[in-house]
Amino acid sequence: MRSFFIASIWEGRTSYLAPNADYIAHLGEDEFSLAFARIECHYFVNRAFLHSDTQLLDDVPRIRHIPAVIVQGRYDICGPMDSAWALHKTWPEAELKIIPDAGHAAYEPGTTHALVDATDRFRR
Repeated sequence: MRSFFIASIWEGRTSYLAPNADYIAHLGEDEFSLAFARIECHYFVNRAFLHSDTQLLDDVPRIRHIPAVIVQGRYDICGPMDSAWALHKTWPEAELKIIPDAGHAAYEPGTTHALVDATDRFRR
C-alpha cells in the first residue's frame, strides 16, 4: 500500500505549478491512492492504449478535419511541452494554447479557463 501512496503523492506534487495541499492530502487517502495507482498502472501496462509510440502523430491525418485546441501548461513536467509542440507541428490546424502559469493539472485557473473557452467555442 505504501508504494500506491508514494506514487499518488508524487503525481499530486508534480501536477500543479504551485502545490495544492488539499489535493495532495486527498491523493494520500488510502482508498484514493489505491484506485489512482490501479488506473495508472492499467494505463501504462497497456501502453496508453496506443499501438506505437508515434500513433497519435501518425494518425493526425485521420482527425485533421476536426477542430481542436491543444492546451499545455508551461511548467508541465508530467506531459512535457515538446509533446504538445510535436502534435501542433504535425497538426498545425489545431490551436496551441500555452498556459504560462500552469503545470499538468486541468484544475489550475488558466488551464480550466482555456479548456472551458475551447469547449464553449466548439459548442457554437
